[in-house]
Amino acid sequence: MSKESSNGNDRPGATATFPYDRMTVERFRKTFPRARWNDDLKAWFVPGKTAALRFDRWVERERAQTQTHADLKGRDSFDFDPTVSKYLRPLDDHLEVVTPYSRTVVDEMREVPFASWDSDRRVWRVPYRSYDALRCHWSRIEDAAKRNEPEERKKRREANRGSEKERAARVRAAERRRRRYPLDPENLPPFGRPVMTSAYGVVVFIGCDGEPADPEILHAFYADVPTSADAVWGQWRTATLAELVKTWPSRSGSKVDDAIWRQPTIEELRVARKAASGREGQRSRTGV
Repeated sequence: MSKESSNGNDRPGATATFPYDRMTVERFRKTFPRARWNDDLKAWFVPGKTAALRFDRWVERERAQTQTHADLKGRDSFDFDPTVSKYLRPLDDHLEVVTPYSRTVVDEMREVPFASWDSDRRVWRVPYRSYDALRCHWSRIEDAAKRNEPEERKKRREANRGSEKERAARVRAAERRRRRYPLDPENLPPFGRPVMTSAYGVVVFIGCDGEPADPEILHAFYADVPTSADAVWGQWRTATLAELVKTWPSRSGSKVDDAIWRQPTIEELRVARKAASGREGQRSRTGV
């Protein structure tokens, strides 16, 4: 980090802070021989009108060197103990994870640091520095990928055809398509703003006409929602990426289990933003 500042005598310069490491400090002192430690600020003071710019450039070089070193270590780790799977492709500078679509795979890959989705090639890119983290999640990723192979999904559909489980799934899907949610008429959510719900995640409520919610429907589909006897239906839609980016997370940063709706936490917003980005990317590719 860097910040334009002075040393108390109107001397131009910038304060500079970074995680302590003996070798990093040595490289810093070599690059900035005039830098001095400030005990009051607990930071280095780098003199000069362009100090902030020079420090930012140094940070970028350090980050690139650190990542390169971490990638080399990760590649060595892979070469020593490789994960052999048809869903994992080792390339020269990164790994690629290629699986059938699975919500479990998406959730697991989002837990892998620096993993990114390549929407053009439909693969997950993972730098070698994240190999150890990927290996911790791999068993769940591979199991989910196998379950979602076309042949396996076909077998499950045929096995479930006409079953109670299939009928229940269709009824749940039909209820979701109605885009309604039980609300407390005395505590309606703000309309037009993303809020968190227990059944459908982050949504935007767009209205409430006061229609009473059927207790049987509440029991069947919203048993985990803390509704009251006088609950009414609210109408909702999915939140756009732009709305989610502008939404401030809950200040407390914690969940409230007994709330029908609440302000989302930063972790919930991150998940919702990634999902919204994927939806909008899909629409841009298909034109729908």
